[in-house]
Formats: sequence, C-alpha cells, structure tokens
Amino acid sequence: MFVMNGSDEFLGAIQLDDFRSQVEVATADYPRAAEITSNIPIYDGREVDEGIKREWADVIGKGPGVFVVRSAFRDLSAVDAATEIFREIIADERAAGISGGDHFAKAGANDRIWNSLQKLCLRAPEVYVRYMGNPIVDLACRAWLGPDYQLATQVNQVRPGGKAQAPHRDYHLGFMTPDQMALYPPHVHLMGPTLILQGGVAHVDMPAASGTTKLLPHSQKYPQGYVAAQLPEFRDYFEANCVQLPMAKGDAIFFSPALFHAAGENKTTDFVRMVNLLQVASAFAKHMENIDRLAMVKAIFPYLGSLSAQERAGVIAATADAYPFPTNLDTTPPVGGLAPESQKALLARAIAEGWDYPRFEAAADQQAQRRRA
Repeated sequence: MFVMNGSDEFLGAIQLDDFRSQVEVATADYPRAAEITSNIPIYDGREVDEGIKREWADVIGKGPGVFVVRSAFRDLSAVDAATEIFREIIADERAAGISGGDHFAKAGANDRIWNSLQKLCLRAPEVYVRYMGNPIVDLACRAWLGPDYQLATQVNQVRPGGKAQAPHRDYHLGFMTPDQMALYPPHVHLMGPTLILQGGVAHVDMPAASGTTKLLPHSQKYPQGYVAAQLPEFRDYFEANCVQLPMAKGDAIFFSPALFHAAGENKTTDFVRMVNLLQVASAFAKHMENIDRLAMVKAIFPYLGSLSAQERAGVIAATADAYPFPTNLDTTPPVGGLAPESQKALLARAIAEGWDYPRFEAAADQQAQRRRA
C-alpha cells in the first residue's frame, strides 16, 4: 500500500462507489456533435470552425472527457505519405537495434517511434508541412490549452497479437508511482490535467478488434483518479465498462490526460494498426520530450510558402517554440513588451517580411544562441 505523505484525507477518500457515481451518467447533448456514440461526442471535420472551441473545452473538462473528429484530415494523401515515412523509420530503428518501449504495456508486437514529430520533420519536411498543416488539430489544441501550446507526437504500430496496455491516466502525474503521486497536494491532482491534451490520428482504417483505444467516458472528473487508476478494483471496473470505437484513416481523437484509457489488444490475425499519438502541453507546462525545434523550423522554412494561411498557422504552431522562456534576459531582453521574441514569433515575422532562407537561418541561430548564452 502506498504512503500518502500529507495527502491522507484526499487520497484516503478513494471509493469505487464515488467513482461510479461520476462515470455512470449520460453524456449531455452537444449541439455541434453529429452524434453521441457510447457516451462520446462525434464531430464531422467538415462542419467545425472557431466557434466550436468552447464546446470542445466543455467536453474535455466537464463532459465525457473525450471527443472524436471524423475526417479530421481531409487530405488523406498527406496521411499516407507520413505513414510511409513512419514505416521507414520503424524499419531503420529496428535494423539499428532501437526498440521503442511502451509506458503501459509489455514489449512485444508493438512498434514505437518516440519523437515522431521531429523525426518526420527532419527526414521529410515537405511531407511534414502537408501533414501538420491541419487546422482541426490546431483548433482542438487551442480549444483546451489556448495559444502557444507545444506539440509532441509518438507513433504506435501494433501488429496482430499486440497486447493491450494497462488502464491508466497520462503525463504528468500518470507517469509516477502511487507513492510519488501522493507527495503532491490535492490541487496538483486537480490542476495537472488542465495543462495537457492527449490525442491520436488514425493512419489506417481501424476496426475495434484491432485494438483501438479503450476509453471510460467521464472518468477524468474523479479527483483522486491518478492513484485510483493503479488500484485493482478500479482497473477491473474499467475493463468491464470501457468502450472502443472504430476509427477511419484521417479520423482524430482528443481526450483529457486524466481520462482512464488504454490501447487495446490487436485481436485480428492480419491487420496492423497505426496511430500517431499527440501529446500537447500548455506553454506553461514542462514537456515530455526534448525536441530540436531549431532544426525543425529551419527544415520547414522553404516549404511554408506553398501553404494557405490557415495551414501555415497549424504547421508553425506544431513546430516552433512559442514560449519565450526560459531565456537569458541579459542577452535577450524584453523589447517593446514584457517578454523577448519567441521562436514562433520570429518565424512568423520572417514569413510576413518575405525573408530568404539564409537570413532566417542566421536569425534563428542567433536567437537560439542568445537564449543559451
């Protein structure tokens, strides 16, 4: 049994009946949803716009904690092109003896690409800008996290026989042991999920039998859920009550990191499931992966001119460092405001002013050096 270390009253109140009372509810009607399936709102990617942000934030925070956008990627050729690059990376990493383990499942028939965002960008920037120039991904991230979010992605490919994950909550507290979680006061358990958005993009048509994500709608609302997700009685309840949805290529799912969830078992004999997982952090959060965003912005710069303004905004948001801190304020003092120029702002300014590549490369390198100096 874990030691609660100062959170005795909060974590001592964990009760399965209280959890059930929050989970066993019907999802409210969301006006913009095309349908509600298994308590999960489903949206048509062709029908969403900026006005949907408040509804999506309500779904994540106060509602079932998860929604699906059908046809989130209208350009399926971009998804296919990214899939081919990801398969090349998987083959290369396997040949090199690199095995991407899984946080919540035994090693086996699963392939992981950690930091697939950077790897795709640097290997095939022309594919990356088509793929990440997706306004719906950008819209969902802003709906929950506001501007200046930072994106990381990890590919999960599961071949027939690939085993399921254990049910869990996600980063930050979800990557700790119960003893470690118990060191954090109750308000951190409540606040942590507001800093992260989870998601996934289907890279192939995926029947539920291939192991699409198992979800327990409304479970993100249970305050003590990070520790509860580790307890046998809660895991048993999850397995008995979770739901799975089939996903079509180009569909996207978004959910709270506090939602009880788990990748499912691939029970097929001949189908390989591939999802690009999205782990999106608030500008105010410490991120999961170290990403060389300087190399990435330099790689994409020559390709941004071919995109629409909306597509370009999505690519820049996914790629550039939007937050100007931490920095060295001696060498990058605030100019005309309270903060120095961010990498994202520099990139946007270079595009707006029509810079050529050598000028942008030099400015980006100088900015990075000043921040480190």
